[in-house]
Amino acid sequence: MAMPQNSTRENGFCFTQPLDFSCPSPHGGEAGRTLGAASAGDGCSTPLSNGIASSGAASPSGSCAEPLCTPSPAQEETPLEEGIKYVSAEGEELACGWGGFTPGCLQLCNTSKGVLFFLCVASFLQGMTVNGFINTVITSIERRFDLRSYQSGLIASSYDIAACVCLTFVSYFGGNGHKPRWLGWGVLVMGLGSLLFALPHFTTGRYEARSAAQVGVCGGNQSLPCSQAASSLSGYRFVFMLGQFLHGMGATPLYTLGVTYLDENVKTNYSPVYIAVFYTAAILGPAAGYLVGGMFLNIYTEIGRETDMAPENTLWVGAWWIGFLGAGAASLLISIPILGYPQRLPGSQRYIVMRVSEAHQLKDGSHKKASDPDFGKTVKDLPRSVLLLLKNPTFIFLCLAGATEATLIAGMSTFGPKFLESQFSLSASEAATFFGYLVVPAGGGGTFLGGFLVNKFKLRCSGIIKLCLLCTVSSLLAIFIFFIHCPNMPMAGVTQMYDGSALPGGHLNLTAACNAQCGCLQDTYSPVCGTDGIMYYSPCHAGCKSVSVNLRSGKKVYQECSCVDKALLPGSGKAEAGKCTSSCAKKPLLLCFMFVVILFTFLSSIPALTATLRCVSDRQRSFALGIQWIVVRTLGGIPGPIAFGSMIDKSCLLWQDQCGELGSCYVYQNSAMSRYTLVAGLVYKVLGTTFFIVACLLYKPPPPESAPGSLDASENGTSDLQEHKPSLPAEEDI
Repeated sequence: MAMPQNSTRENGFCFTQPLDFSCPSPHGGEAGRTLGAASAGDGCSTPLSNGIASSGAASPSGSCAEPLCTPSPAQEETPLEEGIKYVSAEGEELACGWGGFTPGCLQLCNTSKGVLFFLCVASFLQGMTVNGFINTVITSIERRFDLRSYQSGLIASSYDIAACVCLTFVSYFGGNGHKPRWLGWGVLVMGLGSLLFALPHFTTGRYEARSAAQVGVCGGNQSLPCSQAASSLSGYRFVFMLGQFLHGMGATPLYTLGVTYLDENVKTNYSPVYIAVFYTAAILGPAAGYLVGGMFLNIYTEIGRETDMAPENTLWVGAWWIGFLGAGAASLLISIPILGYPQRLPGSQRYIVMRVSEAHQLKDGSHKKASDPDFGKTVKDLPRSVLLLLKNPTFIFLCLAGATEATLIAGMSTFGPKFLESQFSLSASEAATFFGYLVVPAGGGGTFLGGFLVNKFKLRCSGIIKLCLLCTVSSLLAIFIFFIHCPNMPMAGVTQMYDGSALPGGHLNLTAACNAQCGCLQDTYSPVCGTDGIMYYSPCHAGCKSVSVNLRSGKKVYQECSCVDKALLPGSGKAEAGKCTSSCAKKPLLLCFMFVVILFTFLSSIPALTATLRCVSDRQRSFALGIQWIVVRTLGGIPGPIAFGSMIDKSCLLWQDQCGELGSCYVYQNSAMSRYTLVAGLVYKVLGTTFFIVACLLYKPPPPESAPGSLDASENGTSDLQEHKPSLPAEEDI
């Protein structure tokens, strides 16, 4: 079979230059032969170009049963060395290892599945740390370091700020460089960020929470002087921000270079499935973070020190820092094998040469510039590369649609547990566990299902955008569930007067005739639930005069509570430590529709990412993902948590009072919280729907003649090869 002549394309074969063919012998050895173009048709099953090393493999299309060259008798008699050596056409080593250390056992992992495994572990750790542990412990960190919601929102946004700073540099130069090395060093930096995030626990003094026993009952309440009560712990937010900044720097290559590295090393139609598995691991990471983080929050932060507080107590701070130590150490370890991968996997070139372009066609034809093999290798091409992307309307509107989705995802992932905690009167650990149960099947399942649907129906770019539109409209309809909310548990002096009447003018009034003689102070919030079903700010505010322990539950029970309505039940006038349990009948409906919103939001993520990869030129894929992430984070990821945090602060009913300064919020108004969530969800979902519609309408696919064999459409230099092989499988035309 005559081989094509092509000396101008990026990934084509220039057969006027010598090629290095390595023909394995029956004895498992290797014979290197330099053959000219004239001998290219002799063929043994050997590498055709950089990145391919095979023995006895069929041709890329699977349609040719004959070997590409037949070893001559002289070749067969040549003594061969032991082992296999992966060498590209440029003489580049394609073995897995570190420098000269490339043991044979490591080559078992030198496959696309091996890369996928390690990248999945890295994305799992990133998701578990950044979107799991941090969002789970945000309430505990606010309580431990006296932070407000907007300050914790700024901590969450620091991750995206770092990503925006690094994305252009990493995606542009990393896209044309050694991707695994960029990925490995990124994971290592991410691990250092996790260790730094846990550092404040070890550099601050012990957590001295005043428990219910210390607060005492009526007449026994004491207050710390303001000079002692006030703390400067809020300054540690800058350490948390720096840790998040390192997280952002380290994760930047993961979702740009990692995606394109997978896409380059697998078949075109398998690419959405590989990317879906990669992103599913990234979604399961936060879910594991919520579940494991919730377990750690049931352990007291000062391990080895006894406390009479229970996790249900609002002053309880769990061991928020354990997860960051474990994730940091694991990230440092997983970076080692990633650093050992070659720039291209053996055998990857066969997939590149058969790729068919679906890039958006610009009217002035300037999209063809990206097919130049020297394009994008120097800084001077950076402005032109940016201009090409800005002239691509499909790419721009896909970026804007991604930004709207990212705003909701970032906001809800940060404050979703707090939403459940307030709506259903849960502890912080219970809320984190609940949210994890929602995210595991909805987020992980939706992410994988999105990639599966693209592969199953073999959707082209326009069909993928329509699938994204369908998912966004579905989640838009489901978000109306936030019209529903669970009522606040009645709390004396906060949601109602002590006698059950409405608060005049909505102003707090924690003092009543029943506790006026107790001298109660607001320094310490330790809610109790009376037998009348009403919550009180503390045992003192409930007018309780004695305390005992319930042997079955282990909770403290307060007796002789003068503010608890004794007329309801005989033997009442008691209160139990902790919040009252919510019996909201709307809880199953609210959770069900939240599941649907999360499912359809994540269902569109992989199709949208695949559409972005398809609508740009091959050489711009890494850079396009970098620019997209900048837009997504600048317009979505950064303002999302800050905006949601500010809105949630507006729905606060009861603030912590630290010597006249506001601390964290103790009680939120559920109706206001649901209303703000609904408004934000509607605004961003409508915008996302609009952007997907415009992207679909403006997309201009390559003309029909740019199918396999067209010089204009083949930006990888594959046109000649595809002309000689018209019988390529249909799956390669995706």
